[in-house]
Amino acid sequence: MEQRPPRVPKLAWVEEEEEEEEGPGAAPAQETEEVVPFHPPQEDAALECTQEQESSRGRFRRTAQLVCDFIRSFGQEETSTMGTGLRALSELLSHETSAALLDLLLEKGVARPEQVPAMVRSIHRWLLANDSAQHRLDKALLNLTRAHPAEAVVTLLCAAPSCDRAAISMWKTIMCSSRTAEPVLLILLDVLGSWPERSTCTSDGDKTGVFGLAATVVMWKMLQEPHVPRVVTSYFPQLFVHLLFQVFFSTEEMPEEVNAFWKECLQEHGLATSPNRFAVQTLKSLLCRKQYKEVVVSVERKRGWDTLLCADTRHYAVGLLAREMRHACLGLGSSIALHLLWLLSTQEPHWDLPALAFLVELLECLDASECGASVVKVSSRYLQSECRERRRLALRALLELIDDHSMAERMWSLTQCLMDLLCDNDAEIAGMTLITLSFLFLHKSHILMSTPIALQLAEALLPLFDHDNSQVQLLSIKLFRDMMEYLEERENPLESPVQQSLLALFFHCHDENQRVAEASREALLCAVKLMKRRDLKKLVKEQQLWKFSECLLAEDRSRAAEHLRRALRYLQSPQEPLREAAISFMGMAGRRLRGQQRELQLICTALEDKTNDISLAVGSLAIQTLCILKSGERAPISSFQWLLNHLRRAWKTRPRLSLLGCLPCRSSVES
Repeated sequence: MEQRPPRVPKLAWVEEEEEEEEGPGAAPAQETEEVVPFHPPQEDAALECTQEQESSRGRFRRTAQLVCDFIRSFGQEETSTMGTGLRALSELLSHETSAALLDLLLEKGVARPEQVPAMVRSIHRWLLANDSAQHRLDKALLNLTRAHPAEAVVTLLCAAPSCDRAAISMWKTIMCSSRTAEPVLLILLDVLGSWPERSTCTSDGDKTGVFGLAATVVMWKMLQEPHVPRVVTSYFPQLFVHLLFQVFFSTEEMPEEVNAFWKECLQEHGLATSPNRFAVQTLKSLLCRKQYKEVVVSVERKRGWDTLLCADTRHYAVGLLAREMRHACLGLGSSIALHLLWLLSTQEPHWDLPALAFLVELLECLDASECGASVVKVSSRYLQSECRERRRLALRALLELIDDHSMAERMWSLTQCLMDLLCDNDAEIAGMTLITLSFLFLHKSHILMSTPIALQLAEALLPLFDHDNSQVQLLSIKLFRDMMEYLEERENPLESPVQQSLLALFFHCHDENQRVAEASREALLCAVKLMKRRDLKKLVKEQQLWKFSECLLAEDRSRAAEHLRRALRYLQSPQEPLREAAISFMGMAGRRLRGQQRELQLICTALEDKTNDISLAVGSLAIQTLCILKSGERAPISSFQWLLNHLRRAWKTRPRLSLLGCLPCRSSVES
């Protein structure tokens, strides 16, 4: 039996007990009313006190029942009963004692993971209902988050994705505590790296998606605080990278659920911007907080932020931003580059193009001896990409390593991929590929090239001798020479490619670009040396190139027709010296092919097209050569008449031709 309240008449106490036992509507209620008037005044005061205490006792009973329900709801382990427990908890959360109860429970021990989501939601709802006591549950929240950070963070992002007032208070509490800040930020970074949402499921079965933009809003609010949490600046490289990629994600097409979420954010915080511009704004805030306002201003002046918002140009803007970051602080650039390299090495994200562009600009901040293996690994994947820009960036990454001689052995495994790139139509890609391959041959003492690879590479280089880009020409000729020197002391596996290279190298000895002409002479000398042709070697050394061509044609009459067809391409060269050299070579080949009407007709047709060449010297030489070739097949008078007819046609089409006077008969052109 309960203890009797003080100064309550026995009759009243007994009757009250009977009333409680019998329930409402029982007769003793009237008996009690009859007893009260007979009490003296002091007894009336005691009765009033008793009624107040009785009311308090009733509230205590109700609170005690709520406490029991509270404990029972969190003690549920079976999923089937969790719903009932949560309903009991929902009733309790509207009660004024809920904060004290949470503190009381957590003082006795941290809840199990399946209880954490309900507790976090209850704290959030309590803070929404109690505006003036925002820090009342800080201790409870920190204990929960410290024990189960993933459950706490994900639940809070699900419960308040738009980051309302109560959520902001909770984020500030856990982000400013040394006990919880680091694990919480790492989870937020993981969410930031997912788009449009991170697939989650809390321990109580909530499968609500967590948006990357929700984590961006959290970081934006933290950066607006007068004192930014220390952990934000400590993890600046990782946070910078993930916010940068959030710009890329939010530039793409937005799912409907993300649009709906963003409308809530606009209303909650009074924003008037698109998600990608908001991400840029957050990124700028981070840079300014880290004392890199000059980077923000410089990129703005070069319109880099606007370029960053366009999917087609963002990798160029990323390169600009990376260069500005590199100039601002070398150490910071190194940290960002390391994080990017780790991400690209362990993942295959769809934001790899801008990430690769950023990394390439910062590679000079890294130590190649420590990070070179990872760079080679990343580059090997993107060298085979169908995207030309990815291939270009992968090659740029490799070029950053060629100053370190120890990298040649690591990069040798990329030889096949690099050879495949030699046929790329992009001159920049071809040029960078040639530079990389040349780097490998500079350190050939550590590497033994197999014969099939050497043969394949030599055959891939031959077409590049006639590339439209003079730099590609120069690099390919030099690499071919390096290969021949490398294989000079071994059994010659390049007999066929070397034989095919002679004519092209001969023509490029007449190149307008003196560097190409000099490289061609050096390669030609190396080729005849490898072929063990002392006679040709002497002619090249003495620069008697036309005697060299005559020997080349006289060596094997069956090859004359082959050389002739290869020489035809040089008639279309934009360089006048090469066209002249081709015409003269055809004249010599024609004399070797007398009696072979098919080949002679081919020569004559090609030369007739050149009689009206834009260059008067080339047109004149074509006419002379035709005259010489025709004279060998026709009578002298008909040959003279044929030449006269051509001169008359030339007079009508090119009046300036009369200034040439008498045309000399040239049989050769010296370089």
